[in-house]
Amino acid sequence: MKSSRKNEKALYIDKEALATLALAKEGLLNPVTHLMAEKEAKEVDEKKIYKGKTFPFSFILAPSGKRNEKVLKNAKPNEILDLVVEGKKVGEISVKEVFKIDPKKRVKNIYGTDDLSHPGVQDTFKRLGNYAISGGYWVDFSEVKKTKDMIKKAKKTIGAKSVAAIMMAAKPLHRAHERLIRLSLENSELIVIFLLKPYSKDEFTYELRFKALNYFVKNYLPKNRVLIVPLENTYIFAGFNEVILDAIVAQNFGCNKLIIGKNHAGVGLYYDKNSIKSVFDTIKGVNIEIETISEFVYCNECKTLVSTNTCPHGSHHHISYNSESILELLKLGILPPAVLVRKEISAIMLSELFPNRFKNLEKLYYNFIPFSGIMEEHSEKDFYIELMKLYQTTSLT
Repeated sequence: MKSSRKNEKALYIDKEALATLALAKEGLLNPVTHLMAEKEAKEVDEKKIYKGKTFPFSFILAPSGKRNEKVLKNAKPNEILDLVVEGKKVGEISVKEVFKIDPKKRVKNIYGTDDLSHPGVQDTFKRLGNYAISGGYWVDFSEVKKTKDMIKKAKKTIGAKSVAAIMMAAKPLHRAHERLIRLSLENSELIVIFLLKPYSKDEFTYELRFKALNYFVKNYLPKNRVLIVPLENTYIFAGFNEVILDAIVAQNFGCNKLIIGKNHAGVGLYYDKNSIKSVFDTIKGVNIEIETISEFVYCNECKTLVSTNTCPHGSHHHISYNSESILELLKLGILPPAVLVRKEISAIMLSELFPNRFKNLEKLYYNFIPFSGIMEEHSEKDFYIELMKLYQTTSLT
């Protein structure tokens, strides 16, 4: 695409906004397929319903910046505006209506709060301008269509009728994640793992998390029955309505079941007239089956991974699979116990997070690790795996 750096009839957006527009354009936010005008946007924000189906907030484009505000204020109906990301044209929008919005109300509709101390609220608020635009548009963003095509191909290859979706950050992939995936395979012909692909910088990149998850899938699960695809994890998924949007997106990607943990922050389990309810009990027009799975822990009495619903021992015997705590170990360069994270996964993570960490890897390797006597080259990943095996020996402990 040609540069649009000096184009005065252009809106300058970021990749996150581009990806969000692409999700709607490809029908993955159905019933929402276009940018909403002022009247319908207000109605959706108030009623949380669009075309008779649940949708948590209005779908609008309100880019920040003085240059964008000037363009929007001067825009005329039916005028064509370029959409520009990082100096390159990525699409066009035909102006139907421009209207003023309240950025604080907008973030509250998404996050349930307008408290700017909330990091998500703060980031989204910075990205919002005072004016929104509606109208027909096109965008050049092939990633979403590629994901749709991958899922269609995987379904066709094995003739899958029952397809379950799991939304996962896998940050990092731990044993409870593995159990969730295996359990899901019991009742589904195909599992689609939507690996969250955020638009913020993180040392645990999408590529690193994909590498670890793909290793597990390729080496320990049935061939062709688990597919990993990226999910453009834009700001619309960041709020307390995340699981509703997960269900909508999974259904529109062609899945007929969504697997989710009961301890997910967005499920919102509560009691109503002595029965357990969740956010899914209030959804209208979303036909995907929702399956909630109990939390998994390691019980030091059972000596295995168990469900909190089936283990007879108290919580003082349980080791939780807390992603943040496991992440902290990895950030410090410490191998998590194999009972928490498979040693090969830890090795993948640490060898990339701490490249060329050891001054004399070969010396360490041959001092600590048994070998056949034949000199071979070994990577840092190999060293971590072999080191974990030493940690797991029991005769001297």
